[in-house]
Amino acid sequence: MTIRVVLADDQALLRSAFRVLVDSEPGMQVVGEASDGAEAVAVARSARADVVLMDIRMPGTDGLAATRMISADPELAGVHVVMLTTFEVDEYVVRSLRAGASGFLGKGAEPDELLNAIRIAAAGEALLSPAATKGLIATFLAQGGTWDGSGDPPGVHGERLSALTVREREVLTQVAAGLSNDEIAERLVVSPLTVKTHVNRAMAKLGARDRAQLVVIAYESGLVRPRVE
Repeated sequence: MTIRVVLADDQALLRSAFRVLVDSEPGMQVVGEASDGAEAVAVARSARADVVLMDIRMPGTDGLAATRMISADPELAGVHVVMLTTFEVDEYVVRSLRAGASGFLGKGAEPDELLNAIRIAAAGEALLSPAATKGLIATFLAQGGTWDGSGDPPGVHGERLSALTVREREVLTQVAAGLSNDEIAERLVVSPLTVKTHVNRAMAKLGARDRAQLVVIAYESGLVRPRVE
């Protein structure tokens, strides 16, 4: 199955470079381009995209606003966003994930990293590698960081956690630690399929689009506490 990719960046030259890279990879195809966030949302819908590589800073509707629009649209539930930016700072990481992005990648990433990010996002996994991304979230929250006001307050997620079973909470904790289904299965001595079922149920109960959102909710609700080194 071919992964359908939309490129959203206000720099035409950069989009051209990404197009050559993505189209040269078997199993991937660029199906549309956009120069601003509003156009990215429209193209993602018309092109039936699987993944949108979204620049965080664009004129008009920026990447964060566009990602929120995609996340809020039921018709685009299958679209996963990977944020691209040259500004790799704590606040952008948190805001990107909170807006509904599946991950965050610097524009200086190696070609293989970018292609792998597309695969991970298309599979519905969280692009939390390198591990520093998760560390940035933890650090930001530990310092009293707040979200950008577009999402639910921490108390709301705390209330939703009560809907989870003991096993679902346990699995959520492991997801927040950055473990894969196979790694969680090994720790809990269950099958990867069982873990996947618990993850999917937790996502449904917490209103999370993917694993990246589960990680954010786990920290935001206080289920997982950031480590202070």
